[in-house]
Amino acid sequence: MEILSSRTILRPRDYDATLQFYGRTLGLAIAREYPGGTVFFAGQGLIEIAAHGGRDDAQSFHGALWLQVRDVYAAQNELAEAGIPITRAARQEPWGLHEMWIDDPDGIPLVLVQIPPDHPIRRDLR
Repeated sequence: MEILSSRTILRPRDYDATLQFYGRTLGLAIAREYPGGTVFFAGQGLIEIAAHGGRDDAQSFHGALWLQVRDVYAAQNELAEAGIPITRAARQEPWGLHEMWIDDPDGIPLVLVQIPPDHPIRRDLR
């Protein structure tokens, strides 16, 4: 099997609120729009907000969206000023990454991550 591309598809209960959150609040650029949804650029990935298939009952999502940012502390200030609740404040984790957690309108966790210059993720270990 050869994977050519991928995206995360979200089917929110409130399409407009979720579109506002990812587009205006997080400032993600639109990759494409179609009659049933909007696809946002998210670094090297895509996040699609589908206007169809959402459910009124509670959904469970046992994962998180991992989004790398340049400065997690600046992102925290921007989000707090925009009135977005911070689930877990920015801090350096034992594994060396600086992380902050927020939730989207459906409660899906988003991990905003800053990778320090000396972290192994940034080093070519070949």
